[in-house]
Amino acid sequence: MVQELVTAVITAGCVGFVYLAAAMRVVKQYERGVVFRLGRQTGEPRPPGLAVIIPFVDRLYKVNMQIVTLPIPAQEGITRDNVTVRVDAVVYFKVVDASSALIRVEDYKFAVSQMAQTSLRSIIGKSDLDDLLSNREKLNQGLELMIDSPAVGWGVQIDRVEIKDVSLPDTMKRSMARQAEADRDRRARIINADAEFQASKKLAEAAQQMADTPAALQLRLLQTVTAVAAEKNSTLVLPFPVELLRFLEKAQREPEPESYQSLARSAAPAAPGPPEQLVEGARASADPADPAPEEAPITPVRSTADAVTPDPDGSAARTRT
Repeated sequence: MVQELVTAVITAGCVGFVYLAAAMRVVKQYERGVVFRLGRQTGEPRPPGLAVIIPFVDRLYKVNMQIVTLPIPAQEGITRDNVTVRVDAVVYFKVVDASSALIRVEDYKFAVSQMAQTSLRSIIGKSDLDDLLSNREKLNQGLELMIDSPAVGWGVQIDRVEIKDVSLPDTMKRSMARQAEADRDRRARIINADAEFQASKKLAEAAQQMADTPAALQLRLLQTVTAVAAEKNSTLVLPFPVELLRFLEKAQREPEPESYQSLARSAAPAAPGPPEQLVEGARASADPADPAPEEAPITPVRSTADAVTPDPDGSAARTRT
């Protein structure tokens, strides 16, 4: 009898141990336990620690309350300025209401992922390319609001949304590279022009100072010669004053003095007489009826041309004067 009693006690103890093992659940610090009794939620979610349920009647579901990092697959869309881009992002969210996350939505992670993808496509279509590249903070806030609005009813809170990468076509990359290069070139030219303007002002001031003090120009010339000679060159280049060239050019253009002009006029040969006088004189001297022909006056010819003069015997001779 005693043996049977001991056996019954041991059996009851084993059954009780198995019952307690089946009834006890451990909820971790970052989890909340939602209990369903015969398919219906019972009470508030169980806090972290040891939770006891009725075996085979209650069912405990643990919900993770940590922040979940959910990557959004790259979405291809067309921006407002008609540029095709691929944009991917990442969503950080957490469950704030374990009961709603289990009851109101089948799979809250999948629901948040789909909502994030559709919201990202909508943001791409409403934004310009420059906004996607430079004004991401504003787009992140807009995307967060679009996802957080329906997620509130699921017991999920969106912590933040970040656009991770924007992929552009190769043609657009080359165009942007040319634009950036042109902009850099424009800035370089403006800076160079500004430097030239400032240098010209300083040079003008230096020229004015040297004009007031001529010795300064000579000192500057000596400094230049010294700097060139320090390079150990075989050829030394010296600056030639422009004023000297102007003086020589002015002297060449000035008219000759009056004394030189009168001397040149006196030394010039006289123009020969009319050709009719030369012909009549030749005819008079060549007439045979004249018993004593007189020597015809010879008009002096002071040119390089030949003149015809008569001889006493009546023949014509060529005389060069």
